[in-house]
Amino acid sequence: MLTAIETTGTINANHEIILDEELPSNAPSRVRVIVLFDEDTDTNEKEWMKPAAGNDVFDFLNDEDEDIYTLEDGKPLSDEK
Repeated sequence: MLTAIETTGTINANHEIILDEELPSNAPSRVRVIVLFDEDTDTNEKEWMKPAAGNDVFDFLNDEDEDIYTLEDGKPLSDEK
């Protein structure tokens, strides 16, 4: 059975997590760690899309045969009720 403990910490220059408080464990043991980053420090969408856009795997999207829809297809979302 797993017990969860929430705490905060800092990742240092050596990629080590320094906790803000001691863990309530008396003995050395293995743990599972989940690291949550604040959104403002996380990789933003533009950063990961830039390398993806330059990847040759998406070249097929420039093929005229892939352009099968027009502005006349479907209904605008604003007209739906």
